[in-house]
Amino acid sequence: MTISIANRILLGFAFIVALMVGLGIYTINQLDDVRQTTETIVERDLSVMRQVEASGSQQNEMRALREEALSRFLLRSLGQQQSSYENLMSEWGQRAAATEASLSQAIATVNGFRTQSVSSERADAWRRIAELLSAANAELRQIRTSTERQFAAFQNNDLPTVLAAQTSLNASRANWTRTLNETRGILGEAVAIGQRRVAEVYEQSRTSIILALAAVAILSILITYALRSSIANPLSAFMQFVERVGRGDLAGQTATAGKDEIGRLGATLNEMVDGLRQLAKQSREATENLNAAAAEIRASTQEQAASVEEQLAAVQETAATVDEITHAGAQIGKRAQEVIASAQATAQTSMSGLQAVDETALAMDAIREQAEAVAENIVALSEKTQAVGEIISTVNDISERTHLLALNAAIEAAAAGENGRSFAVVASEMKVLADQAKDATAQVRSILGDIQRGINSSVMLTEEAVKRVTAGKERTDTTQQTITEISDRVQESVQTFQQIVASTNQQQLGIEQVMGALQNIRQASQQTAAGTRQLDMAAANLADLSQQLLALVERYRV
Repeated sequence: MTISIANRILLGFAFIVALMVGLGIYTINQLDDVRQTTETIVERDLSVMRQVEASGSQQNEMRALREEALSRFLLRSLGQQQSSYENLMSEWGQRAAATEASLSQAIATVNGFRTQSVSSERADAWRRIAELLSAANAELRQIRTSTERQFAAFQNNDLPTVLAAQTSLNASRANWTRTLNETRGILGEAVAIGQRRVAEVYEQSRTSIILALAAVAILSILITYALRSSIANPLSAFMQFVERVGRGDLAGQTATAGKDEIGRLGATLNEMVDGLRQLAKQSREATENLNAAAAEIRASTQEQAASVEEQLAAVQETAATVDEITHAGAQIGKRAQEVIASAQATAQTSMSGLQAVDETALAMDAIREQAEAVAENIVALSEKTQAVGEIISTVNDISERTHLLALNAAIEAAAAGENGRSFAVVASEMKVLADQAKDATAQVRSILGDIQRGINSSVMLTEEAVKRVTAGKERTDTTQQTITEISDRVQESVQTFQQIVASTNQQQLGIEQVMGALQNIRQASQQTAAGTRQLDMAAANLADLSQQLLALVERYRV
């Protein structure tokens, strides 16, 4: 079965499109694998991170409630009227239960992720995190036990037991914090391992996509080559036949005929070649007769036109030369006038530009002076802000020492019993004032930092502006000198062109008189040669036509 060229091209294109669609589907599947792996790793890391941070935050809230209850107990033991701490103890118990539940949930989550890990390295990281969380859970139970013992001492008003429990709680708290920090570090390692795993999955997907793309490209090339061979080979044979006909060989082998488009075109060309063969035979006979008649007419007209052409050629050359001189003189005069007008306008423009450059130089000097003054003011302001910053650092140091002193005074007042009650009030007030001073200095330091950064940026911008103004001033001075030189040279050019225009006008008058005389001679010669030239041209055209027809007919071999 013969398939047409259009159907061949359509089938080849459809197959290539099918390959591209398959490649696209495969690529989408690979990208979906990468996306799923990334989402799994990121969701697990974020889930564990949130649970660990939630446990740390809840334990901090437990510590805050315990310290508040301790502060109220110490103040009450000194005889000062304070709020009851029983509600704080109850709230602390709820927080402790919630923290243990959150930590237990985190341990269960990590163990679940360990069994479903995407790599052995991730599984080992989850194992270590589970061990650390279990250790943190043990520390949390120790903190809860010590806190409950301290709360019981509150009820019994046993100050030595309260202080001893506080020491144990501080040690447990330090262990808890260290364990939680180690957990965060290993969690960071797990995140890094997950990122490497995602990169591995991405590289595998990319490699497989590249291989699939290469396979599709190779198949497309093979299909294209097969399609080309099925079309190009018949076309090559066809082109050889057409080139042979183009060279005039009408007696060679006929073109190949068939049922497809090329075959039908070959049958049509065979019919055309037969018609050209018959036309070539008839044209050759008629052209030979026409050539003989044209040769006889051309010989007689050439002898008659020879003498007339010699006279007309001399007059034409002289008239053309004078006409070119006249035209050139007019163009020179016109161009000189235009150049003079342009030079005068340029001179006026240069004077205006010189005045503008002077004004620009004065403005740049004023800007530079103002920028330098602004820079000096900004530097002075920067030095003052640095002095204020040092004062703020001193105040902050004093507030921290006051806070520490107040805490120590409260402990000493609690140890002194009834005699240290008034001293405890003073220590409490000192603690409040120290906290307020510390907060105020932090705010002032932040504001001073913003001011200092703004001042530094302003100094840099001002210095850059001064440098640019100085550079602009130097360029303006150079421009002023250049414009002055251009103005002087333009004035000299105007005077020179005015002299050239005067000389050109005098030459133009003499050339116009000579041109009038040559026009009369050329008109007479043209009228004499017109008839002879027309006859010779007709004979020449007839001879050329016969030669062309004869050459055209000789191309075809019948």
